[in-house]
Amino acid sequence: MADRVLAAVRTGPGTTELRELDMPNIGHDAALLKVEVAGICGTDVKMYAKPPSEAPVIMGHENVGVIAKAGASFLERKGLQEGDRVFVEHYVGCFHCAWCHAGEYRHCELTDWRTNPDARRYGYTPAGNPGTLWGGFAQYMYLPWNAVTHKVPTGVSAELAGLVTPLSNGIEWALNAGGVGYASTVLIQGPGQQGLSQVVASQQAGASLIIVTGTTRDAPRLALAQELGAHAVIDVQSEDALTRVLELTGGTGVDVVLDCTSGAGTAPVLLGIDALKRREGVMVTQGELAAFPDFPLKKMSEKAITLKSARGHSYRSVELALDQLASRRFPLERLATHRFPLEDVDRAIRILAGETDDDAIHISLLPWGVLT
Repeated sequence: MADRVLAAVRTGPGTTELRELDMPNIGHDAALLKVEVAGICGTDVKMYAKPPSEAPVIMGHENVGVIAKAGASFLERKGLQEGDRVFVEHYVGCFHCAWCHAGEYRHCELTDWRTNPDARRYGYTPAGNPGTLWGGFAQYMYLPWNAVTHKVPTGVSAELAGLVTPLSNGIEWALNAGGVGYASTVLIQGPGQQGLSQVVASQQAGASLIIVTGTTRDAPRLALAQELGAHAVIDVQSEDALTRVLELTGGTGVDVVLDCTSGAGTAPVLLGIDALKRREGVMVTQGELAAFPDFPLKKMSEKAITLKSARGHSYRSVELALDQLASRRFPLERLATHRFPLEDVDRAIRILAGETDDDAIHISLLPWGVLT
């Protein structure tokens, strides 16, 4: 194994440098992951444009690879062997708090970079920390004893496993936060990777009506939403979305609204509130609005609407996502639209940001250039 590792290091807003870094030492309770695929999502776009700090960071938080080297204690703790393909959650929990014991690593204080300057999270933690390789935009990634790993089922390729993060988020937000279940009626706003993943989760849960909204430019994605199980799609630029939702629901409105239109302003939230049924509907939003003047709280209260925030996934949701991928019930490989080598990470992020005419849903970054 080489002594140096090639990595794409974010050195400032919208700036990446390819660097050779020292291979970290691997003790008895740590491991080294040979990264096969690092997924790129909308969070990467935001973190690339406006980094939370000036420290050099190896981005990449949707990581799949093979255990290349590991200490005996690490393998025993995780139930793994060298050569196993795993998905690594981006949360690196403390494993002591109540949240970690519940498999809810997203809520552990050790993983929260917003409130903890010493937080550990792949794709966020500066490369100056012990272990150095704290992101998937590199040939190898450092795994400490408290890395959260999931063994990828036999038959699931590395690139397909690279979809686990959006799919597990879709499961978490639709089923657990939104409460989608048998005979539920659901409005999903935005046919990106999260919205399309929620179509699959809602369909699997037994929803009786799944409606997906998008723009005229989203026509191919809306068509894919129908292939994945959506019962109806709405182009919000060519028809009145609320009128159409009420037509589809016989004037009742939907049980659950899943807002995946991050950065689209207040219109989707207002539509969601109007589209929810008269009593006790649920809306799950990604909460990207910094301020919302004249928020219709009175209308929400009168309709007894519950507003929830979408944030990450649980351990169980990841396991369900892997099971879903292994089942091959849905053509989820259609979500993986683009592939780029490590040296093209800047271009890949800008494509996902919509700075080109490419319509990318989910991008796979391949640190080795090819999949083995």
